[in-house]
Amino acid sequence: MARALLLLGLRMFNMAAIRPETSARVLVADDQPDVLEALRWLLTGEGYEPEFVSSTPAVMERLRERPFDLLLMDLNYTRDTTSGREGLELIPRVRAHDPSMPIVVMTGWGSVDTAVEAMRRGARSFVQKPWEDVALLEILQREINDARATKRRDTKQQREFEEARLIQRGLLPTSMPRAQGLALASSWQPANGVGGDCFDALPFGPGAVGLSIADVAGKGVPAALLMSNLQAAVRAFGQDGASPSSVCASVNRLLCRNMASGRFVTFCYARIDVATRRLTYANAGHNPPLLVRADGSIEKLSPGGTVLGVFTESTYEQGEFPLRAGDRLVFYTDGITEGRNRDGEEYGEDRLAAAAHRHRAHDADAMLAAMLQDVEAFNGSTYEDDATLIVAAL
Repeated sequence: MARALLLLGLRMFNMAAIRPETSARVLVADDQPDVLEALRWLLTGEGYEPEFVSSTPAVMERLRERPFDLLLMDLNYTRDTTSGREGLELIPRVRAHDPSMPIVVMTGWGSVDTAVEAMRRGARSFVQKPWEDVALLEILQREINDARATKRRDTKQQREFEEARLIQRGLLPTSMPRAQGLALASSWQPANGVGGDCFDALPFGPGAVGLSIADVAGKGVPAALLMSNLQAAVRAFGQDGASPSSVCASVNRLLCRNMASGRFVTFCYARIDVATRRLTYANAGHNPPLLVRADGSIEKLSPGGTVLGVFTESTYEQGEFPLRAGDRLVFYTDGITEGRNRDGEEYGEDRLAAAAHRHRAHDADAMLAAMLQDVEAFNGSTYEDDATLIVAAL
């Protein structure tokens, strides 16, 4: 007698320990009335809010009416009582409707193969009839707790991701500076909310501007962190009077001390001096910006050194071009040129150069808008990578 009371006490303790911390709404699907009644007594008595249906169409109808914390469903219904086909076909439909809701399947004709197939289609756990109350409740509570924890993490990560995007956008120029005889226009499009593209414009008095553009290898928050480090370094070293080659070398040495293994940065820094009508630049492995002359000829600011963040002692050649009224400079990242159309064909540097040539008579803002329209007509306004485009008009 004492042993029986002890076992009963332990069972009651275990049942209490696995009750939901907060009320949980469970949808139960089974075509057997006695099973539904037994589950009604069990789940209601343990603090759940169960609702019951007896067919697969009714499952989808109820899910469309309100959210549930878990679906507990039989695999066998009136059409076929042995193979579990109706239940197996229902699982992916439920997953498509609510990817985060856990599904626990149960069947009196269960087999390992059926359970594996159910899990493969999206179920989280399975129970074989007749079930043990404690075991069933443990499974339900575990799956509900895991799903709630995942939602909390996802919400937190999404909030942090959005905050990172806002911070990154705040680090980039909100408007481009204007120098006498020079107009600048820019577009920055991160592919995943935050990214590794970086650009900046540093005004040097009334007649000169330093322009930088960079692409950090990788995507997401790690690339965004490197981008912010890069931008701080460019602003520190890109002072008035600093040559583009020295800016590249100084930024490179700093990044080499802090760069994670396997990362690198492509970078181009140019100084536009309107007063002396001269462009000076150094290119560290970046896509060569285009100097579009008023007469339609195009010069490239070709690479003058290796990418940043790999070799500490890298040096960078410096190039110069004379500038004339009507010239246009186009800076871009590979998110522009590597955009693809529906056939998988890349936009490419040739199309970009052709667009720059075609729209060179516009002012900076209009030329930028027209070139972006060309790009997005090609890629369907879908960017697979971060994409930055800058136009400077003299």
